[in-house]
Amino acid sequence: MAITTPILNLFARSPIRPLQEHVDTVTACAKALVPFFEAVLSQNWEQALIHQKEIDTLESKADQIKRDLRLHLPKGLFLPVPRSDILEILTVQDRIANKAEDIAGLILGRRMIIPKEFSAEYMALLNRCIDAAKQARKAINELDELLETGFRGNEARLVEDMIHKLDQIEHDTDEMQVAIRHQLFKLENKLPPIDVIFLYKVIEWTGEIANHAQGVGGRLELLLAR
Repeated sequence: MAITTPILNLFARSPIRPLQEHVDTVTACAKALVPFFEAVLSQNWEQALIHQKEIDTLESKADQIKRDLRLHLPKGLFLPVPRSDILEILTVQDRIANKAEDIAGLILGRRMIIPKEFSAEYMALLNRCIDAAKQARKAINELDELLETGFRGNEARLVEDMIHKLDQIEHDTDEMQVAIRHQLFKLENKLPPIDVIFLYKVIEWTGEIANHAQGVGGRLELLLAR
């Protein structure tokens, strides 16, 4: 008697659906950083811990989807999209959730405070990086339609526009990081050196959320170019 698993049921409906479920989860993981940092800025560490656990739970869910997809993706499945490309997109998507978990873990573990001199600018950066993750999710959710149209026509142009917008968002985050690092540089003499080092790390890791989202778009762009 055959055993039916949820992931196999997903493949029965669409071979792309697990990839879309995964991007939904990693995006939710990144979005959970907003209430986490709101708690951090108010130094409500109990509430921050609640949100950090939510991020951990979402990251673990993303890992489970990733493992199931890798184990059950049929090697002989006939698709316009090579199996290797699906797995590459999955890997880049997963880095979004991993980075969100890293940021929350570092902040909570050290009870770090974002200096009030640029806390508003940091939150703007965080939200813009999440915009990038949401844009990548939006593009991945067009994969079913891309497959149906053979990666041509209006649907392909629609996704190309989405990827172009994603690139613009990521460029915005680069400029925002430069401005925040400049503000931190001016504060270096007023802060403990070890705090400065980790603040630079938090800024860098936050920007990497947008970088990884752009990486998802880049792999979709390669599919469109073939």
